[in-house]
Amino acid sequence: MSKHTVISGADLDAMNEQQFAAHLRAFLEKAYPGEWRRPVVLRVRGTDERRWLKQLNSHGLRAPGLPREHGGMGLSLDKQLVYKAVFDAYGAARVLDVGGTLLAPVLIRYGTPAQKGHYLPRILSCEDMWCQGYSEPGAGSDLASLRTSAERRGDVFVINGQKIWTSHATTASHIFVLARTGKFEKKQQGISFILCDMQTPGITVRPIVNMAGDDEFCEVFFDNVEVPVENLVGELDQGWTVAKSLLGTERLINGSPVLAQQTFDYLLRMLKSSPDMRLAAVADQRLAQIACDLHDAGALYKEICASALANTAEDADYSVLKVLSTELFQRTADLVTDLANERGGSAGECDFGDWQLDLHRLSMIARPGTIYGGTNEIQRDILSRAMFSAGR
Repeated sequence: MSKHTVISGADLDAMNEQQFAAHLRAFLEKAYPGEWRRPVVLRVRGTDERRWLKQLNSHGLRAPGLPREHGGMGLSLDKQLVYKAVFDAYGAARVLDVGGTLLAPVLIRYGTPAQKGHYLPRILSCEDMWCQGYSEPGAGSDLASLRTSAERRGDVFVINGQKIWTSHATTASHIFVLARTGKFEKKQQGISFILCDMQTPGITVRPIVNMAGDDEFCEVFFDNVEVPVENLVGELDQGWTVAKSLLGTERLINGSPVLAQQTFDYLLRMLKSSPDMRLAAVADQRLAQIACDLHDAGALYKEICASALANTAEDADYSVLKVLSTELFQRTADLVTDLANERGGSAGECDFGDWQLDLHRLSMIARPGTIYGGTNEIQRDILSRAMFSAGR
């Protein structure tokens, strides 16, 4: 465990952005495992994820966007962006942290005092690790078509159905579930947001191996799973409102251009170590185009983050970010593959000077981005409806 000094919230407020960045870098240099400095191609999960998040929490560096009264760092937007930029620049691996980034803000906004008092400390201490039970077969991007049901019987909900593409369900201790609790004319009505312990009898988890060879996606089956009614978050049948607030947070995360930027950084390192790639890149206009696009995407992301914190962001804003960032990630990964020539088709790590990169894995990780978090086709539908409404 690092001996890095824990800084109080007041001291963090007193730091300017340069001092805060230096504080974060000093912590990372002392505490971050060197073998994890593999951005894009590594996502820390399971016991490693829990260990790292607990270490962040013990040093007062967990949950930069959560208010201090709920255990977070309570950073301003500018310092949240500095926080993210320092971790990204250092090469820290991705951490999903469903509980801290997705569920905690929802509980703060919609949870009962009892739910906040019980779950928020356990999320931040990593006593509870969460996964997200949203998508279903036939209800992915069209989430409101979900069929998993939660029938109230006395003081419990009895849940039956199936979820799919549930990230890290094999290592999570809890899951938050969208389930249908009522039938109404609009399919968005009659949905409820329910918290559930993964050890509850009747829950079965089945891993799914993806193109990159990872099994972090899972199917989750519910067979007469009994959950206490006090685990309902928000009002009965009004879970769509709760879900939309969480989806806004998720789309803001998915809309970050960081994966494209880190892939571009990989490419620049490759060009330095490979004369053949440098020669090919000179004549390839895509290199300059992507550099410009990354600059624009970063500026737009910062602007929409500010709008989100001011509660002025629209659904269409998140859709723009999601489409731009994921397609930019794919274009950047494709350029890496093309410029690498025969190495671009290799499976396993290739040498580039004094470091190695698995180009096949990089390409496979870039592919699902336009599908998860609502397919880009759905995002374009949202944008077209917004433009039509604005023109009326």
